[in-house]
Amino acid sequence: MARSTRVSSCKIAIVTAFPADPATPRGGVEAVSVVLVEALAAFDDLEIHVITTDRGRTHVAASELGRTTIHRLPQQASRVLVDATGPGRKQMHEYLSRLQPDVIHAHDVYGLMVKGLDVPRVLTIHGFIHGDTIVADGRFARARSFLWKRAEAQAWADHPHIISISPYVRERLSGIARGTIHDIENPIAAACFDVKRRERGLIVFSAAVICRRKNTLGLVEAFARVVRAGLDARLRLAGPVTEASYGALVDARIQELGLAGRVDLLGSIDSGAVRRELSAASVFGLVSLEENAPLGIEEAMAAGVPVVASNRCGMPYMVRHGETGYLVDPLDVDDIARRLRQILEDAGRRRAMSESARAIARDRFHPASVARRTRDVYVEAAGVTAAPSSDRTALEAQVS
Repeated sequence: MARSTRVSSCKIAIVTAFPADPATPRGGVEAVSVVLVEALAAFDDLEIHVITTDRGRTHVAASELGRTTIHRLPQQASRVLVDATGPGRKQMHEYLSRLQPDVIHAHDVYGLMVKGLDVPRVLTIHGFIHGDTIVADGRFARARSFLWKRAEAQAWADHPHIISISPYVRERLSGIARGTIHDIENPIAAACFDVKRRERGLIVFSAAVICRRKNTLGLVEAFARVVRAGLDARLRLAGPVTEASYGALVDARIQELGLAGRVDLLGSIDSGAVRRELSAASVFGLVSLEENAPLGIEEAMAAGVPVVASNRCGMPYMVRHGETGYLVDPLDVDDIARRLRQILEDAGRRRAMSESARAIARDRFHPASVARRTRDVYVEAAGVTAAPSSDRTALEAQVS
C-alpha cells in the first residue's frame, strides 16, 4: 500500500462502537468514540472514517457526519465474542481491505476484529471483559471469562501500537503486549469543562448503570449512614438497570432503609442532563468493584465536583486522595459513608477539591489535548512525517 510522506493525507479508520445518534451514546466506549472522532475531525490533515457494526442491520450503509464518514456494517453473529473472532472479523477484514486506510484505530472488542491485518494498527483498551464477566457473575461466568481472557490476550499481543487509558491497563499488559504502549487518557466532551457550579443543597450524584459490578447497593447503604448521621442530603442515581434482579434488590433496599423520599432513580439521561446534575451536586460517588478509567469520574472532575471512588483497579490513578476527592474500600460501607460525610459537611473542603479537580482534568481529559496525542500515535504508526506545529488545528487553543 502506497503511503504519503506527510501526515496530511492520512486516512484513519476508527473501528469502534458508535451510536446512531451521537447525542445519545450508550456506554463509555460509544461516548469516548463520539468525542474523539469530533476532536480528530478538527485536524485538516486527517481523513476520518468510522466503521461500526449494528445488531439487526441487514446491509452496509455509509453516511456523513460533518467531515467524517460513518460506515455501518451488519453484526454477523448474536454473541459478541463469536462475531468478533469469526464472521464479524471476516466481514471487517474484507471491508477494510476495500477502504484501504493508512492507519486502523480499533477500540475495545473491535480489536479482535482487526487482528492480523497487514496495516498499521492502534488498539485502545477500554476495559477487561474477562474481569467484568467474573464480577457480573451469571451462568458459566468463569468459563466465559476464560474464553474472553484468551481472546483478549491474543489481540493485545497482536497489535503494534496500544493506547493505554490508565496505568492500570499498562500493568495488566505486562508480559503480554509486544507493541509500543502509549499513555493517553480518554477524552470527555469540552462542554464538561464549562459547567457552572450551582449546588442545590447536599447532593450525592452518580452516573453509572445499575448492576453488581458498579456496586450501586454499596453506595445506597453508605448514603443511608450519611442520613442517619443527621445530614439533610439526597442521592441521585442516573443510569439504566442492566441486571434486573440486582435492580430489584436495590429498589427493595431503598424502601427498607426508609430512603424512598431521599433517593432519586433517574434512569437513562442524556449528556446535557448529566452536566446539569453535576452542576448541582456536592459530591460524585462511584464505588465499583471493577473499572478501568470511568468517564463519570473524568466528567465530575472537569465540572469541579469532588469524587468518592473505589481504591481498586484504574480509579486510584484518577482521583488524588485528599486533593480531588477520596478513595475508599468499595466493600466497606462505613468507609464510603465517612468520606461522603467529610465532603458534604465541609464547604471549604469542597471548594478546594473542586479547584484542584478542574485543573487536573483540563490537562488530562480535554478532547483537544487527547486528539493531539492520538494524532501523534497515528503519525508514528504510519511512519510518516508530522506536519509542523503551525499546521495543527486551532482546537488546541481551547486548552489554556
